[in-house]
Amino acid sequence: MDQAVPTRDLPADWRDLFALTKPRVMTLVVFTGLCGLLAAPAPMHPVLAFTAVLCIALGAGGAGALNMWYEADLDAKMKRTAKRPLPGGRLSPETAFQFAVGLCLGSVVLMDLATNHLAAGILAFSIFFYAIIYTAWLKRRTPQNIVIGGAAGAFPPLIGWVAATGSIDLLPVLLFSLIFLWTPPHFWALSLFVKSDYAAAGVPMLPVTNGVEHTRKQIALYTLPMAAVAIAPWPLGLTGPLYGVLATVLSAVFLLLSLRVLANKSTDPATMGPERALFKFSILYLFALFGALVVDRFL
Repeated sequence: MDQAVPTRDLPADWRDLFALTKPRVMTLVVFTGLCGLLAAPAPMHPVLAFTAVLCIALGAGGAGALNMWYEADLDAKMKRTAKRPLPGGRLSPETAFQFAVGLCLGSVVLMDLATNHLAAGILAFSIFFYAIIYTAWLKRRTPQNIVIGGAAGAFPPLIGWVAATGSIDLLPVLLFSLIFLWTPPHFWALSLFVKSDYAAAGVPMLPVTNGVEHTRKQIALYTLPMAAVAIAPWPLGLTGPLYGVLATVLSAVFLLLSLRVLANKSTDPATMGPERALFKFSILYLFALFGALVVDRFL
């Protein structure tokens, strides 16, 4: 890793430290973790439930901060990330690293004390997977970085469920699989219209290494098993019709948008409206599915 990023000798602003945690990404992580906890059949004391979700947030924030610390040199080369705290020179690498490690260790220890060893162990592994397997190993080496690395973001609902129950069951495994399969089409849709950024930074994202047309085909292909896994809890009797119908409708829309992406022949980011539409909808898709899961379970 090249840490030759200019910094100013100034005290760290709390907003810069908060930005290190990738708050937009953390929002989805915390929401899916909370939904996994609420969907579990074992009710938790509100204080312990809040603590478990807080640990998921702290662990995700710490992993995100480690990612930003390690990738400061890449972020400096991309327009959409050049103003982040490290490439922007507002934080030193040492401060960022210490902050990240503190969040990661604190989240795992607190999760272990508040819930159970299994939940803490999965949280620790998810942090390791994102920071080491994805960030340090996969991202700069293979266009399959998002495919394999997507597992890191798929752990929160499983962690939430295990924090409540102390065990791993079929439904949280399906939720893990859903996010795992959702991640490639979600990020590849983004990478299609910011391809030049990844190319400039030397990141081997799929559109850079295999071309735009191949990436569009992969988005459509991954959407099929993702939709199947999203709908699966209903016929398996793990959820009711409210979730099942909504999952079916939303997955059909996702598939339609992915086919529009496949049909688009443009390589100009300015005319990649279908890709932008799919990227935006993919975020709504996951929020809506997990929200419906919780409502369905309470009903």
